[in-house]
Amino acid sequence: MKQVTNTVLMVRPVAFRMNEQTAINNYFQEDLALKNEEINKKAQQEFDQFVSKLKSVGVNVLVLDDDKELDTPDSIFPNNWVSTHKNGNVALYPMYAENRRRERREEFFNVLEDSGFQINNIVDYTEAEEESIFLEGTGSIILDRVNEKAYCALSARADEDLFIEFCEDFEYLPVIFNAYQTVDGKRLPIYHTNVMMCVAEEFCVICLDSIDDKKERKFVINQLKESGKEIIAISEKQMHQFAGNMLQVVNDKGVNILVMSKSAHLSLNDGQIKSITKYCEIVSSDLETIETCGGGSARCMMAEIFLPKA
Repeated sequence: MKQVTNTVLMVRPVAFRMNEQTAINNYFQEDLALKNEEINKKAQQEFDQFVSKLKSVGVNVLVLDDDKELDTPDSIFPNNWVSTHKNGNVALYPMYAENRRRERREEFFNVLEDSGFQINNIVDYTEAEEESIFLEGTGSIILDRVNEKAYCALSARADEDLFIEFCEDFEYLPVIFNAYQTVDGKRLPIYHTNVMMCVAEEFCVICLDSIDDKKERKFVINQLKESGKEIIAISEKQMHQFAGNMLQVVNDKGVNILVMSKSAHLSLNDGQIKSITKYCEIVSSDLETIETCGGGSARCMMAEIFLPKA
């Protein structure tokens, strides 16, 4: 079992803007005083630059163009509706925002099959949407694939029962907790686990300050330590710069790379950078428009491909 992959699939946006349907409980989103066309243009530039950076360091990037007819402002974040697994299984997830459900497209799978990947089975959880139950892929679920553990901070977009069902289906041990951020003086649930933690092969970047319950915090720390992970703690302020929203990948030469945004990279202190670079190189790219309007960052933009080759 591998924790990291060399291949990611990314979706190039055509209607990117601040999604009014997700802003309700994604407190990372902010309004930019720009026209939507201008926002989309800037997002496309950031996207293209990011893809080009990843390719230049030897990461295999498959790009699917979004479909303008669908009007999907968040299509740039495909990891929320799909995950792929080494046995050829693909999971499809129920999405909180109605306009995000249109992101699930057949073309995504065509790109994979055209690139020589094998899909054996689709595990579809999307019927849960009818009961207003949601679990948003590897936004809600952080997989430690090697140690077969799945971490999940519960929220309106991460239902406990459905998460446990996923863990049973995919044979992961569920590690469940609550994570919060301060919004207007109140502690409110963080919308996606992947903004407060990233599990890499040998370490974990995590905002422990967001786990208010001491028992839950200790439980998460113990699970990470038991799996041999070095814990690199980030502050809530760093989390708001998307320092938790990172993804470790491997390049064509077998070198591990931690991918993040420029704002996440700039927020790290020397000690944190030293801890990370013991294990892997850092690649960062400017994603300011995408982060501000979309409330997501580098990790959300990459759907990892772990499928076997056909």
